Amino acid sequence: MKKVLICRPMPPAVKERAEALFDVTWRESNAPMTEAEMRSSMVLYDGMMPTLGDNFSKKVFDEFGRPRCKILANFGVGINHINLDAARTHGVTVTNTPGAVTDATADIAMTLLLMSARRAGEGERLARSGTWEGWHPTQMLGSHVTGKTVGIIGMGRIGQAIARRCHFGFAMEVLFFNRSERQVDFPVRQVGSLRELAEACDFLVAATPGGADTTHLVSSDVFAAMKPSAHFVNISRGEVVDEAALITALEAGAISGAGLDVYEHEPQIPAGLRALDNAVLLPHLGTNTEEVRTKMGMMALDNLDAFFRGETPPNALNA
Repeated sequence: MKKVLICRPMPPAVKERAEALFDVTWRESNAPMTEAEMRSSMVLYDGMMPTLGDNFSKKVFDEFGRPRCKILANFGVGINHINLDAARTHGVTVTNTPGAVTDATADIAMTLLLMSARRAGEGERLARSGTWEGWHPTQMLGSHVTGKTVGIIGMGRIGQAIARRCHFGFAMEVLFFNRSERQVDFPVRQVGSLRELAEACDFLVAATPGGADTTHLVSSDVFAAMKPSAHFVNISRGEVVDEAALITALEAGAISGAGLDVYEHEPQIPAGLRALDNAVLLPHLGTNTEEVRTKMGMMALDNLDAFFRGETPPNALNA
């Protein structure tokens, strides 16, 4: 049996299937792998199931000519923590788990959008504080969502799932910015620039992949273009947003609020952001349902199984 390292604890069904397929070593820590762990694992195992935070950089791969480990079956869609070019150069296939996370991540986007608009985080804190004095007509007035305009940065699977929820569920006008032209089978409008999108929308949602091309894609110029009444939501990757610029915009009232599930230097969240009542902060809950995490694990195992049977994995990224 092939020796496989699974780099985080997994749901029971995934664990049972993995142990039936491979000679599995379980890494019980939920902390990201260290460079030393990654290097030793490249020598000890035929394949690995890494995830977000396991930074397989060019430096890690350059320790080897052709390592024993021939496949990194990433647990997750985003692979900006794995250098694909370096992996290919050193004969390592990389796969991911697209599709499994789409609906759950879109649901979290809508959760954050609604929470920010309706000041739900602030209201929940008030209800728990013991200082709430009861309902009155001008208490914690928020923003209406139904019928407003949403702008989506990135119209891939997740962006489209968010757009569907906004259009069909909340009768919102949907605008989007995407680097390439994208056709969608319900009413949306693609705009030519991120600035144009920011100027036009009441809610701006980042749903673009992470990586060097999108680092600080959303920065001070985007926040300056938004309406003071507008809200920003990020469910993509933390580095897509210049966090310092976001804090400045929220503190100054340049935008009305923000809802975040990811952070630039995760898991560290700046004190300035944590102090803001107009920021809704979630601890990266985008795919946190048992059904989704099980499906992700099964997809990663499908990729490993196909690879070791000599087939092209269904979700190979650099084969």
